[in-house]
Amino acid sequence: MPTKAGARVKTDRRDAMQLARLMRSGDLTPLYIPAVDDEAIRALRRAREDTLRELQAAKLRLKAFLLRHDIRYTGRAHWSPAHLRWLSEVGCPTPAQQIVGQEDVQTVTEQTERLGRLALELHAQVQTWRLAPVVEAFQALRGVQFPVAVTTGAELGDLTRFENPRQLMNYLGLTPSAYSRGARRQQGSITKTGHSQARRALVAGAWAYRYPAKGSRHLHLRLAKLPTVLQALSWKAQVRLCKRYRQLMAKGKNANQVVVASARELRAFLWAIAKQGPVPPVV
Repeated sequence: MPTKAGARVKTDRRDAMQLARLMRSGDLTPLYIPAVDDEAIRALRRAREDTLRELQAAKLRLKAFLLRHDIRYTGRAHWSPAHLRWLSEVGCPTPAQQIVGQEDVQTVTEQTERLGRLALELHAQVQTWRLAPVVEAFQALRGVQFPVAVTTGAELGDLTRFENPRQLMNYLGLTPSAYSRGARRQQGSITKTGHSQARRALVAGAWAYRYPAKGSRHLHLRLAKLPTVLQALSWKAQVRLCKRYRQLMAKGKNANQVVVASARELRAFLWAIAKQGPVPPVV
């Protein structure tokens, strides 16, 4: 509620009159209060994300430790079963360094197991959540898999409370900042005024549209559970966003800027899916 500088007198009468004036002028900012179940899913999702961040940091520390001692893996893929077996057999020059290396390996193993437990529990809890049909419908879009869909539903709640996609973009801080004076108008980076985790998840999913439009096996499996309307909307989003990515890259735009622009339009498609209503069960 906006207040004047230096206004140090506060009474119920003054507050009531100020609220009435602000309500009439439209200067009050509405708030979204999540339900208890929404808070529970949000806490579980954030725990999974914190664990994922700790796992990435543990892997980085282990790789840095091995590189300092010129111990290099010659296999194909890191963190594969073969790589993990190699880590368990690595020998360090001194006993103290061997302890440090094995402790780092154990930390990676523990965080990996914790991440798996939280992921399984999150899948189980979402099945009985009131927004479970919406989360399933969000996965019709390319790049919006289960973690991104749950993040959108848990952190933003019901998207239908926004009258149009532009309000949702402003809420997430995905609109460019602007500076205008007279005939001069200049746009800058995005405002980043909204929820950082929801915005980051959306931008990560938008990277999938840098490839040509096509249907992968995993996407077809997700679409098979959804009605025809959402399948058509999914293909429309692919065609539009993949084409826009190529057009903006051809103009010489930076790849990060193009992906943020794609994420902004991807958010509009998510809003359109939420407007479709609950997803009917597939018979």
